[in-house]
Amino acid sequence: MMWEAVLTLREGCVAVIRRAIGSALLVTAVTAALITTGTVHSAAADDWESCAKDSGDAAIAACTRSINAKRYSGRVLALAYSNRGVEWKAKGDLVRAIADYDEAIKHDPLQSAAFNNRGIAKAAKGDYDLAITDYDAAIDLNPQYAAALNNRGLAHFSKGQYQRAITDYDQAIKLEPDAVRLNNRGNAYASRGQHDRAIQDFDEAVALDPKYPIAFYNRGNAQFAIKDYDRAIQNYDQALALYDKYQDAFVNRGVAYEKKGQFDRAIADYDQALRLDPKDVVAYNNRGNALLKKGQPERAIRDYDQAIRLNGQYAAAVFSRALAFESMRQYDRAIADYDQVTRLQPNNAAAWNSRCWTRATIGQLQPALVDCNEAIRLRPDYVNALDSRGFVHLRIGQIELSIQDYDEALRIEPGKVASLYGRGMAKRKKGEIAEGNADIAAARAVKPDVGAEFAQYGLAPPGGEATARRSPEPSGRRSR
Repeated sequence: MMWEAVLTLREGCVAVIRRAIGSALLVTAVTAALITTGTVHSAAADDWESCAKDSGDAAIAACTRSINAKRYSGRVLALAYSNRGVEWKAKGDLVRAIADYDEAIKHDPLQSAAFNNRGIAKAAKGDYDLAITDYDAAIDLNPQYAAALNNRGLAHFSKGQYQRAITDYDQAIKLEPDAVRLNNRGNAYASRGQHDRAIQDFDEAVALDPKYPIAFYNRGNAQFAIKDYDRAIQNYDQALALYDKYQDAFVNRGVAYEKKGQFDRAIADYDQALRLDPKDVVAYNNRGNALLKKGQPERAIRDYDQAIRLNGQYAAAVFSRALAFESMRQYDRAIADYDQVTRLQPNNAAAWNSRCWTRATIGQLQPALVDCNEAIRLRPDYVNALDSRGFVHLRIGQIELSIQDYDEALRIEPGKVASLYGRGMAKRKKGEIAEGNADIAAARAVKPDVGAEFAQYGLAPPGGEATARRSPEPSGRRSR
């Protein structure tokens, strides 16, 4: 089972890191005791053995013959249904699996494994509440049932109930410690933002099973989350050494390399991920990001186009393509893409802020102000949107409002260069020359060419500062 979450590597140009992979739900096959009494025909005994020990179609056929023979009842008949249910589940036929577990429970209401297995099938359908009810029954019948505790933990995790999941994993690990359960608990801690605690569990998991690539992969994800990119890469390396077709590990290692500015290595990993799955929209998007950062927007756009062809609802690629168009000064196309992102994700404050900035850049100041207001409504402490709105107010000539926005941005992020420079410009326009010069000097001390950047956005710098125009950085100013 795999979960995925979007991690913004820079606002707008969205890379995606594949998230934690949990264990497969643990299917506990119920082994039927071989009947050897003289009352049972040898062929029937053979069917029992095949039903209990074989897998796939052979086991299903043998279990079916045992059921249809009408020789058995009670617990024995329940075992045959339960075993056949396991095989239907393995084939992905959840309806038949659940029907068999229903029969097993009807014939033997004390069979805890049947409840556990029916819970697994219901969870596979996404019916987590019904699955938890079955796991509860299995655990009531057998409080030492570590597999059912682990599986109930997975169901709680899937519902976002991470602390409940951890409580179940704690009990399962106490009863039967193993790498899978430690890995699962690590995922739950990571989902709560407790990445250091998660790493402890992944450490224990790989110590118990050094050949468990999923635990290395998930430890890499936790280390990525705390910005330890070198160790993250080392863990992705280990996961790939154990399983060289681990596509998600290629994608995430690429993101880590991209974070380190090693764009060629990132691109090589995305290439490999696409060789394994030519329809991976995440890998196309991320490769586009790396190309954009290398200053190759045309190639980046080809990757974003391909991602969007494969999934027209993939907002991350549309957002990234907007930034690429903007870096090429194709503002109308950039705005059209931002329009699409705000339709797909109306609560995406970064998209509203990005369109605000682009519109402000080309002089569409009133529509820009509407966009910035919406971004701030969605995220009142969104420092980049406050900075953008301060810039819009400055260009409109609403000096007091501009200073208020810049003040708030600097309260949240002291020393923010764009806000210092913008506030300095606003104060100078207000007549507070000394205060304005102090802000501008503080901004220049960090970024000497900040005035040239503002000039290209339509604000001439104070006298004496270079006004040479230059192309925007590929990521656009929003990503500062």
